[in-house]
Amino acid sequence: MNGATIVAIDPGKHVGVAYVSAQGELGWHTITDLAGLKTLTMPENATVIVGNGTGAQQVTAVLIARGIGYQLVEERNTSLEARQLYFADHPVRGWQQLLPPGLRSPNVLIDDYAAYAIALRFLTTQQP
Repeated sequence: MNGATIVAIDPGKHVGVAYVSAQGELGWHTITDLAGLKTLTMPENATVIVGNGTGAQQVTAVLIARGIGYQLVEERNTSLEARQLYFADHPVRGWQQLLPPGLRSPNVLIDDYAAYAIALRFLTTQQP
């Protein structure tokens, strides 16, 4: 990968996008839809990865239409991983601190963190 950015995409009703460094650091991230994906700026020399779950065909069709190559990555259980990543960046406050971690629920969409989880999974499979 030569230090290039990874653009990870979590397909679905809400399309999560995360730009991740080769070292696994989360950069810019957002939640969009297919229309937004059509105009999303891709960093030069980015490695684009797409979760292979629901909505992957629609996302990959957009990428193909744009002439962007991609790799599919297994995304099973990334929703659970996304929750952990979200709470690592946004520590629990108030009464939710009393709940066991498994019962805590973000009050926002976290599809961008699911994309981040997909990128981290990809990076662990790329290690020599």
